Amino acid sequence: MQAPVRRLASLAGMAWALPCTLVGALLGLPVLLAGGGVRRCGLAVEVYLHEGTAPAGSRAARLPFAAITLGQVIVGVSTAELDRLRLHEHVHVRQYLWFGPLFFVAYPLAGLVAALRGRGAHAGNAFERHAVRLSGAGPRDAA
Repeated sequence: MQAPVRRLASLAGMAWALPCTLVGALLGLPVLLAGGGVRRCGLAVEVYLHEGTAPAGSRAARLPFAAITLGQVIVGVSTAELDRLRLHEHVHVRQYLWFGPLFFVAYPLAGLVAALRGRGAHAGNAFERHAVRLSGAGPRDAA
């Protein structure tokens, strides 16, 4: 694809994912207000609560996830976790650029289908399997 067409396609994806990105920004706002930080990385904005590693026993360390992606916003418990999960979470960013607001329905539906097939709502989710395939590791495997 030629450069101008590629840029136009990229902008269209960003516009399509914008509602999801706004939800991600709303989720990231309390993290920032609690003293967290923000950095830009590729097509995403990463928001984190702790610089380095989250302290053992902290609320952030006890969350059921280390990072979550909403649109082009990735919210992580720490910069260390964001570094560890970057490739995986950026696959989700690209999924949002493709599916836009439909991802808010498609992802849980894929989890339901996986659970009904006995594969587990998260590990068996087609979007998670895609992210694992492209990144080489899932959130649990990357440790």
